[in-house]
Amino acid sequence: MIPILGLVAGVLLGLLLDPSVPLALQPYLPIAVVAALDAVFGGVRSRFDGIFDAKVFVVSFVSNVVVAALIVFLGDQLGVGAQLSTAVVVVLGIRIFGNAAAIRRHVFRA
Repeated sequence: MIPILGLVAGVLLGLLLDPSVPLALQPYLPIAVVAALDAVFGGVRSRFDGIFDAKVFVVSFVSNVVVAALIVFLGDQLGVGAQLSTAVVVVLGIRIFGNAAAIRRHVFRA
């Protein structure tokens, strides 16, 4: 129940405060969101598998976002930011769909 309340509070605060992302950070936001979603889906999967550990989840969440942002930053510095961004999204997308399939198998027993 606490995570749901936190989600609702976060959405309400976002709607009320209308935060803006600085222009310099805008290329990194979509990658950070996909990396965070990967960690969340991994956490849900591990919860269904009975091996969830909050410490591992937090470290995974933070490290996924930081590593994905660093890869995109490196790509920007090398002049291939779009290609590396696409690669990060593809790899994390595959992981997200793999975790979603495992969650679906747990939920629907199929």
